[in-house]
Amino acid sequence: MNVVGHERKPDWPKLGPSIIIATALIVAIRTAKWAATASGDAGVSDVDVALDKEVGFAARISIRVMHELLRKHASLFPQTKEPIFEAGSDDDNPQ
Repeated sequence: MNVVGHERKPDWPKLGPSIIIATALIVAIRTAKWAATASGDAGVSDVDVALDKEVGFAARISIRVMHELLRKHASLFPQTKEPIFEAGSDDDNPQ
C-alpha cells in the first residue's frame, strides 16, 4: 500500500494534560470559598460526595469546551500527521 498524503488531526495524547489542568482550575474556582472540612477517621478523609460531584461537573465542562474548540479552531492545538493510504487491489491484500 502506498502513502498518498497525510491528514492533520489533533494529537489526543498531548491534549490530556490540558483537560486535567482545565478540570482542576474549574474545581478550584468553584470550591474556593468552601470551608475546609476534616474527618476524624483517616480511612475516609478523602470521601466527599459534594466534591465528587464538582469534579464530575468540571470534567464534563472542560471536555465540552475542548470538543467545541477542536471543532471550530483545531489549529490551536497540537497536531499529528496520519498517513493516507492508496486504496489497493485485491492482490495487495490476499485473504
